[in-house]
Amino acid sequence: IHPVLIFSFFQHALNSGVRRYHVAPVLCQRAKVAMSHFEPNEHINYEKLEKNINIVRKRLDRPLTLSEKIVYGHLDDPAKQEIERGKTYLRLRPDRVAMQDATAQMAMLQFISSGLPKVAVPSTIHCDHLIEAQAGGEKDLRRAKDINQEVYNFLATAGAKYGVGFWKPGSGIIHQIILENYSYPGVMLIGTDSHTPNGGGLGGICIGVGGADAVDVMAGIPWELKCPKVIGVKLTGKLSGWSSPKDVILKVAGILTVKGGTGAIIEYHGPGVDSISCTGMATICNMGAEIGATTSVFPYNSRMKKYLGKTGRADIAALADEFQQHLVPDSGCQYDQVIEINLSELKPHINGPFTPDLAHPVSDIGAVAEKEGWPVDIRVGLIGSCTNSSYEDMGRSAAVAKQALAHGLKCKSKFTITPGSEQIRATIERDGYAQILRDVGGLVLANACGPCIGQWDRKDIKKGEKNTIVTSYNRNFTGRNDANPETHAFVTSPEIVTALSIAGTLKFNPETDYLTGADGKKFKLEAPDADELPKLEFDPGQDTYQYPPKDGSGQHVDVSPTSQRLQLLEPFDKWDGKDLEDMLILIKVKGKCTTDHISAAGPWLKFRGHLDNISNNLLIGAINIENGKANSVRNALTQEFGPVPDTARYYKKMGVKWAVIGDENYGEGSSREHAALEPRHLGGRVIITKSFARIHETNLKKQGLLPLTFADPADYNKIHPVDKLSIVGLADFAPGKPLKCIIKHPNGSQETIMLNHTFNESQIEWFQAGSALNRMKELQQKSS
Repeated sequence: IHPVLIFSFFQHALNSGVRRYHVAPVLCQRAKVAMSHFEPNEHINYEKLEKNINIVRKRLDRPLTLSEKIVYGHLDDPAKQEIERGKTYLRLRPDRVAMQDATAQMAMLQFISSGLPKVAVPSTIHCDHLIEAQAGGEKDLRRAKDINQEVYNFLATAGAKYGVGFWKPGSGIIHQIILENYSYPGVMLIGTDSHTPNGGGLGGICIGVGGADAVDVMAGIPWELKCPKVIGVKLTGKLSGWSSPKDVILKVAGILTVKGGTGAIIEYHGPGVDSISCTGMATICNMGAEIGATTSVFPYNSRMKKYLGKTGRADIAALADEFQQHLVPDSGCQYDQVIEINLSELKPHINGPFTPDLAHPVSDIGAVAEKEGWPVDIRVGLIGSCTNSSYEDMGRSAAVAKQALAHGLKCKSKFTITPGSEQIRATIERDGYAQILRDVGGLVLANACGPCIGQWDRKDIKKGEKNTIVTSYNRNFTGRNDANPETHAFVTSPEIVTALSIAGTLKFNPETDYLTGADGKKFKLEAPDADELPKLEFDPGQDTYQYPPKDGSGQHVDVSPTSQRLQLLEPFDKWDGKDLEDMLILIKVKGKCTTDHISAAGPWLKFRGHLDNISNNLLIGAINIENGKANSVRNALTQEFGPVPDTARYYKKMGVKWAVIGDENYGEGSSREHAALEPRHLGGRVIITKSFARIHETNLKKQGLLPLTFADPADYNKIHPVDKLSIVGLADFAPGKPLKCIIKHPNGSQETIMLNHTFNESQIEWFQAGSALNRMKELQQKSS
């Protein structure tokens, strides 16, 4: 047996029941390797991956990309599965599921509705979304545990009953926990959060999905994914100076835009890859969500091996070494598109405001901001989040802060730090980084999402006040961080955030500009340098994990019928077999409409487990083309203008079906399926747009709605908010066959347009049954 495994065995035996460093235990005499040390009986199955890859390679008779190897390696039926990139639907068997607490509520409520006794694959719940940033880490965590006790209790008991591991509040952000414990080269993991692709930094195919998709996998049902295209990003050269891994994805976002990666996996390759740390690769993969990519991935290399070893998983690295040929792309493989970036020439970037694909070199942003009328004074700098909260990120930021302190300076802007996990928090406290960041004026927040997702009780400005913030986050849509539509948010690397916060202005370029020290002397910040991993072992900090019991059947899961936070789900109604006639238009949306516009986060997160209550935020952020206002639509039955949710409820009460008309890339952003559940709950039937973001389109299908796209995008202009719509031909609803839409104008005239869809046969069955969950129950009843 490998000596690492022998050491791991004794470490496990000696420390049984005691918090220990993340060292994976030996699993059996044949030296099988566990997927994680939290699940000693669930093993990595590279043999099956290899077998499936060989079957597919023989069928396709061509070299395979890494993305194809891992995706096709998880096919339910590799011998018969039809495979055509960008066209066919794949039936897959992911290795595991991860859920954050805001989406886990609805996912677990749906799983409870399925009637199944236990999850079929290893699954975990992570409490990171419900902690509001206010006064600092410890105080905010105590407050969150008190306010959210009912929800945390539900998730903990549901996890115990159904075999799901539970990471308690304070443990850290889901994606950092996954990287530290669950991702590994070749894994296929689905997570109920759009930034799940973070795990691609460890060579896994990690995909963000809605809760209904997670339920499929937890129920042991093959999971469907449209066969992704593969965009190759060839990296040459080497990162140096102020340039960082974040700048790679900021540059790619500027090239591809927020929808350029839709339907594709972004696969990084080339000689430049080895100059990037494992956590840096994770940063790049994480923000791939902002270009609409299905996921992003890097090939297995020495940087991943080093990270696996440091996080107590040397046995996984040793196994990956044996199967390395399957964890890198084949020579001569073909990509659908190739982008080349020379890292040696890459300059620090900053993207924004209001969209993550508006890319600027840091050297230009001051002049651009002045020209555009954006505030140049920075009110707050925020580092951390699931994108940039690694040990290396904190070290590089501390290296910048240390230089300022040496010259008697502190941050001119307010400054906050969000550690990615309890392990990162404890380690940066031990190694002095946290104190340096405090000394420069920083406030260390809880190990949670916090301001990145709008969980920020911001006090320094009034709503409506024009201001600028800079963050190391991934997303900067209007109002996302603080619910203020006038906050101009820019995303960049943690070290650039730190430098700009010290200077207090967007007009500062740390590569060329000087600061004035407390002694009046000018000095220039040197490019930061820091260890990618701690010299000592990671300090795991407090034990924050709850193992599910071997038998959870006796566990009681309590949902009070009077609760305002949780609500058991009632099945949606089945399709009645008729065409959808004379639907009213709830809203015709103008411009960008993300899932934040459709189902806002921030203060609404507390209702994520209560469908009726959270439906009161339906489309309140979307701009109505009729009057240019948010949350103000015409009630077609009363002719009065009112809030969108109230109007939808009125239509539902009157038994009137309704539709939404949207623009490009409708539903981009978060994976939150509430943006699909809410319109279905309030009587919606059809969403018609120029194009959809991938996750949202699937979520709509799962809940029995019809996501349709204009065959001719110009037909968007033919529909007016006062029209009525009929979708005809549903009796012959079939894959690849467009549907007919009749537009009825108030003057009695009519127009007919064609609408496309991406439904396959099983997805059409979801629509007919009323939802994917309804269809699952129908199939269970037939088999019993």
